[in-house]
Amino acid sequence: MITHGRTTVADTDFDVLILGAGSGGYACALRAAQLGLKVALVEKGDLGGTCLHVGCIPTKALLHAAEIADSARDSEQFGVRATLEGIDMAGVNSYKDGVVSRLFKGLTGLVKGRGVTVVAGEGRLTGPREVTVDGTAYTGRHVVLATGSYARSLPGLEVDGERVITSEHALRLERVPSSVVVLGGGVIGCEFASVWRSFGAEVTIVEALPRLVAAEDEASSKVLERTFKKRGIKARTGTPFQSVETTDDGVAVTLEGGDVVEAELLLVAVGRGPVTDGLGYDEQGVEMERGFVRTDERCRTNLEGVYAVGDIVPGLQLAHRGFQQGIFVAEEIAGLEPTPIDETGIPRVTYSHPEVASVGLDEATARATYGDDQVETLTYDLGGNGKSQILRTQGFVKLVRRTDGPVVGVHMVGDRVGELIGEAQLIYGWEAHAEDVAPLVHAHPTQNEALGEAHLALAGKALHAHS
Repeated sequence: MITHGRTTVADTDFDVLILGAGSGGYACALRAAQLGLKVALVEKGDLGGTCLHVGCIPTKALLHAAEIADSARDSEQFGVRATLEGIDMAGVNSYKDGVVSRLFKGLTGLVKGRGVTVVAGEGRLTGPREVTVDGTAYTGRHVVLATGSYARSLPGLEVDGERVITSEHALRLERVPSSVVVLGGGVIGCEFASVWRSFGAEVTIVEALPRLVAAEDEASSKVLERTFKKRGIKARTGTPFQSVETTDDGVAVTLEGGDVVEAELLLVAVGRGPVTDGLGYDEQGVEMERGFVRTDERCRTNLEGVYAVGDIVPGLQLAHRGFQQGIFVAEEIAGLEPTPIDETGIPRVTYSHPEVASVGLDEATARATYGDDQVETLTYDLGGNGKSQILRTQGFVKLVRRTDGPVVGVHMVGDRVGELIGEAQLIYGWEAHAEDVAPLVHAHPTQNEALGEAHLALAGKALHAHS
């Protein structure tokens, strides 16, 4: 079925033919249509993909509900007498689903309003410039592969959707589990651990790597682990998973070394894999690597006129990365010659309590890149920030810079610091020196001031204590 855009139902030839309508695919479609190109978007599910329906948006809605629960539970420290009677998961899910529904409705209207043709069904690449859906072949002068990702498991670990679940199952739970083992201490694992702890569950994170959120600066990991411990979240880092058995009450998870952790549920959060298998990519000669599609800095595959964006391209699996790549490809096809995306400049946020946010290089990578004597760091404690004291949150802003040069990394931990990453991205992206940022006026009292104070200190003008 094709919805009516500016094309007729019989029309099967397009300027831009996009396979997948997640963040990367729909952004590419909207921008290409805006630039006057004739666009078709092939999608077997709902417009918006993982991010809108089973990823970023519903997860962050749960995290906001968790923040409300914590506010009620801890209200007396603010002089407010309130009690937390419990978590109504039906109500939480209704709120979450309402957010998703409104955004989905808005996106559907946008796509229709731009005259993008939507082809509903599972598409397969059947030629260099051809995608076949339910027996009908569609062609494009340019083809964009944007088929997204799925929740990975481990060899021998069977996800049953009942006791052993993925993030997609977790979003549909109709109860708060009494206890959970979270397998994986990355972004997804830490976010769900944070939600369930706020909702009252006993939580144990099992992570094979030496620390939680191992892709972040080591200092950020340490603060997150310390705060999680205070919240009662147990973290078994440097501990590989061995096996799981179902029990009368839930699961018994055996760790390497023989320890057994029992819980009601096991959440498998060991990362996401690319959705490329069986879609014809290999057969058409698309260059692949461990299931991912290889591209150059301009999102081009090895096939002329075929691009790839989002989670199927090696690198950060983030909705905003795919979104920006989609816009980039549309502009590239339209001949606008956009500037390639700096992958290191893509902001990263873990929306747990506390949040972890960063952009640019961490300290270890900067030292490996430029040399120990060519890197300086400064850490500003949020204890000196008025708004953070008001919010009762702890953490820091850590700056990494080349000696007497630009800031090459910004790392933050604390509630709501994800909202600060925009300015941090500008500082990194514009290769600002501390002396460039220090004169900027930051409103008081805001957490944004912490960025200003950190740069004042790095510029040798510290007004408040820092470490």
